[in-house]
Amino acid sequence: MYPRELTIPMSKDLTAFGFSSLSTSEEVNEALGNMEGTALLVVNSVCGCAAGMARPGAKMSVQNEKAPDHLYTVFAGVDKEATATAREHLLPYPPSSPSIALFKDGKLVHFLERHHIEGRSAEIISANLQMAYDRYC
Repeated sequence: MYPRELTIPMSKDLTAFGFSSLSTSEEVNEALGNMEGTALLVVNSVCGCAAGMARPGAKMSVQNEKAPDHLYTVFAGVDKEATATAREHLLPYPPSSPSIALFKDGKLVHFLERHHIEGRSAEIISANLQMAYDRYC
């Protein structure tokens, strides 16, 4: 677990952009459990690929004609309980951070695991997500 104080700037990178931080299991289940519409969930991380690729790519992606109705984030290594619950919603995929998921009506419809993020530019990640938005949003 990382000290929350050290990760505040990394969290604010998304929350200042309009993502809602989910820090408890209850918040995750309320947000994703019985939702209608679409939601983007970013499993945030302290790693370089989160800072250089995942967070910028997620933020760029929502500057699209079609975009998710809701934007959420959990922080792996900080909000342990919330992240574990979020990962239940991401099954059958194994734990991966960072990662980015798109849900429609409570069902996972598109998922970028860490290995889809590493080594790719924020622009490629954004374009991948925008194609999913065009299909599901």
